Amino acid sequence: MALLCSACVGWAGPQATGAKAPSDTQPATKSNTARYALIFGTVWDSENRPVYGVHVQLHRSGEKKVRWEAYSDHRGEFAFHVPPGKADYDLVADEKSIKALKNNNLTHAEPVKIHVEMDERVDTGLHLMK
Repeated sequence: MALLCSACVGWAGPQATGAKAPSDTQPATKSNTARYALIFGTVWDSENRPVYGVHVQLHRSGEKKVRWEAYSDHRGEFAFHVPPGKADYDLVADEKSIKALKNNNLTHAEPVKIHVEMDERVDTGLHLMK
């Protein structure tokens, strides 16, 4: 019994057989074609150290309804995907989550104003006070 390798036989590939390549068979979905702006930030304490576990909320300026929520990670970082385009946002830390932090006499900071122009990354920081 003889073994045949693809180099000996001449592998034709998907184009020669009329089959579509794997990338052509996947329909365009919202997840792989959607554009967004990224708001990336860090929660800092009064001594400029990152703070873990703070509930951060984001809403459009002029609205009270919170549309995006996240918790700061071990590096104090959080991120939000927001629709691209010109918009203003207010970023706040939830006072209840700050009180839940042990051995930290921190209070919430003033809301941070964020402006987004297009599908861009905006870096910001949220400083908590003692």
